[in-house]
Amino acid sequence: MYRRTFLQSLAAAPAAVLARPQRAHAALPKAKITRVRIYQPPNLNENFAQSNMIVTVETDAGITGVGEGGKKDTLEQCAGTLIGKNPFRIEAIWQEMYIAWFYPPGREKIHAQGALDLALWDIKGKALGLPLHELLGGAVRNHLECYATGGAPTPAGQRLSLRERARATMEAGYRAFRMGAGDTRTGEVFNTHERVRKVAADCREAREGVGKDGDWCIDFHQRFDYADAVRACKLIEEFEPYFVEDPVRDEHAHQDLPKLRQMTTVPLTHGEEWGQRWDFNRLVENHDIDYIRATLPNVGGVTEMMKIAAICETHAVGIIPHFTGPVSTAALVGCLGTFPGPVIMEYNYGGRPIEHLPECLDFKNGKALMNDRPGLGVTADLSRMKLIGEVTEPGRKNVFYRPDGSLTHW
Repeated sequence: MYRRTFLQSLAAAPAAVLARPQRAHAALPKAKITRVRIYQPPNLNENFAQSNMIVTVETDAGITGVGEGGKKDTLEQCAGTLIGKNPFRIEAIWQEMYIAWFYPPGREKIHAQGALDLALWDIKGKALGLPLHELLGGAVRNHLECYATGGAPTPAGQRLSLRERARATMEAGYRAFRMGAGDTRTGEVFNTHERVRKVAADCREAREGVGKDGDWCIDFHQRFDYADAVRACKLIEEFEPYFVEDPVRDEHAHQDLPKLRQMTTVPLTHGEEWGQRWDFNRLVENHDIDYIRATLPNVGGVTEMMKIAAICETHAVGIIPHFTGPVSTAALVGCLGTFPGPVIMEYNYGGRPIEHLPECLDFKNGKALMNDRPGLGVTADLSRMKLIGEVTEPGRKNVFYRPDGSLTHW
């Protein structure tokens, strides 16, 4: 019986070989980048770090990617690197764009580079029919918890106390209520020594508003010198903030945050003004902060954000991205939906429609939701925006290649 079974298996072998599937061909089409266009949205944010300028990257395969960020001059210079390139070689494009001009990119240029990088990931997702989170390995969560900059929207005509705003934010489904540190009107005198006592009083009120099981957080806005930052952090420890943001000046962060970490038990986060990973990698590696505030497109796009996420995962540091434009926020959901560490997003749109983006981020009950739309999951209505720039010719290519094929400066 065993001999018969063996002979039968030999006879079936050729048929099995014939039935074996053919080698799969890449699903990505051949494509080249032909044009980059820059659009001014109807509600342009003039704040450089929160630019909502829209860029489109067009290909000869008929696929167009949408990105967001930067300014006209920095976008035009960076865009020259893209023309004629294969849009799917995102890492190679990123590396050349990073070093293609004389100076290493500062935070302004890296913001523009990030906008174009978003568009390249959008192209790749559309070409494969996959959302960003699938391109990056798949989601680990169904939603991302959010907090609103000033708490949940207040009904028109109502003035709520800080305690009432905190309670309303919890009732709206947000993870945390967020407040400033002893806020005064812009331009007025801010006495940091006196304001520390105001911070302590406000934090007591916030804790009462969110209740014993709720969360609240506070942004020091880099307003305090080190000594007052220490005083403020120690005074509010009993109210258990979810985090204290930007407690010291950004210029002094590498010196002051490690010392502050030893002086207080409150969780610390920093970095809404940071660019790429070299701004903060030591602070993460030394566990001097509990969360980073790095965000899109400010760090250089999805390509850089995932490297930052890997550093954070390695050292058990969470990510609390600062809010930027709506396209970038949608991309953040795709990125950080794949990050297994703690995430909470700053979100200010409250689910309201955005005129030039009929399809963007999905938001409900204080949470940013994952979706399965290809690419960034965003649809831009270009008719509602003003075309202000166009790049169709390659820019300066001043790079050298090492023998192993990697790039180096000229």
